[in-house]
Amino acid sequence: MKILGIDPGVAIVGYGILEDKNKTLQLIASGCILTSPKNKHPERLATIARGLKKIIEKYKPDILAVEELFFCKNVKTALKVGEARGVILATAMQSKLPVYEYTPLQIKQALTGYGRADKNQIQQMVKVILNLSETIKPDDAADALAVAITCAHSQ
Repeated sequence: MKILGIDPGVAIVGYGILEDKNKTLQLIASGCILTSPKNKHPERLATIARGLKKIIEKYKPDILAVEELFFCKNVKTALKVGEARGVILATAMQSKLPVYEYTPLQIKQALTGYGRADKNQIQQMVKVILNLSETIKPDDAADALAVAITCAHSQ
């Protein structure tokens, strides 16, 4: 089973694809969809949709797992990220992918057993769980893999 994990954002959407074979997780790909701050918000959302569609077509995941919003001091930022999540969810539905959503707390607990783990601890656990020689960069891609790992562990 292939799991596509997504760390939503407007400027950067992290993605990570894992193959789950009998509870052994293998990294297939990871990276980011980048949008230009020079573009208007609707165009940035369209860039996210196009980028995600290409990833889905290329890797053909069976499941999409996405981080739920946990916000925020800045309501405007939360709304924009929420709109990006909406685009991500709609793209998944158009691609007929089942969607699983996880809170930051669930992700931290699944990877570290501790709900207050920091980004560095999450990155280190992604490295250990996937048996990698280096930590995944950028953070957004590592976070997306953490979402995919959480999904794999909850299946």
